[in-house]
Amino acid sequence: MEQATPPAAGVDLSPAATDLGRVHLLPCGIRHNSAAAVSDYFKPRDTGVEVDEVRVEEAFFRGRKLQGATVALPDGYRGYVLEKKNGEKDTQGMDGEVSSFVSRAEFQNITYWNHDTMPSAEDPLPRCFHWLTIANAMHRPVTAEDMANMSAMQNRNS
Repeated sequence: MEQATPPAAGVDLSPAATDLGRVHLLPCGIRHNSAAAVSDYFKPRDTGVEVDEVRVEEAFFRGRKLQGATVALPDGYRGYVLEKKNGEKDTQGMDGEVSSFVSRAEFQNITYWNHDTMPSAEDPLPRCFHWLTIANAMHRPVTAEDMANMSAMQNRNS
């Protein structure tokens, strides 16, 4: 019996995306999905403190103190805010719906927030950017020059 492959999601990045001034990654979930006057209530401020060469910011959310840092996305990468399109049928004739997304905004920096700890280079968000360097190295095509260098290194070690 052949197993059906689930339909792939589609992402449309072609619409002219708005450049967001700030994107925040909060350490909580917010069950609200419409416009909100966020800047009236969420007012980050610079603390003047620097940790791991990153400036620490402070804000309060529902009475809880948050400490955060703004990090730039690595060169060659962009962040997108995506919106899910509803109810598009699978064009491959399979049952169900296909998840499709469209870009609504784009960003180059992200401010992440911690509840009880100062931001540091050991936080999950800055650490995940290290994986991009590893992934690029792993998926880069191997050239003839790379092969020659490896052969030369192996001959020296023999």
